[in-house]
Amino acid sequence: MPIRSASARWQGNLTEGSGTIKTGKGGIQGNYSFKSRFEEGEGTNPEELIGAAHAGCFSMAFSKALSDAGFTPTSVETVAKVHMDKTDAGFSVTRIDLETVGDVPGVDEGTFQKIAEDAKANCPISRLLSPGAEISLSAKLS
Repeated sequence: MPIRSASARWQGNLTEGSGTIKTGKGGIQGNYSFKSRFEEGEGTNPEELIGAAHAGCFSMAFSKALSDAGFTPTSVETVAKVHMDKTDAGFSVTRIDLETVGDVPGVDEGTFQKIAEDAKANCPISRLLSPGAEISLSAKLS
């Protein structure tokens, strides 16, 4: 398997400085700042990128699991809401809420939910993040 990379450059102090983040192949690039991370300022932040990674990983894992069970999805769309809170140890990602909607012909609700939970537990990014953050899942059929 290839090794994936990303980079960041920060200039200036914490509250007035700014930076750029980009993926190794240049697919995603964005500006970030104290305001985009801790307030509601313009730009991206590391937590959004974690959310994008988790949503992408889960959507692929769920699609594969559905297909393996004989239900080829038309689409799986996932939003990951990343919660960062101040804890005794400092700021930490404490919870990620995955909200997914699947267009999956022929699957019943119970089977859909079971496969969704299994995909959440087995997606590589969920496995990476779950020791430190609670991960919730809301899965709906479209």
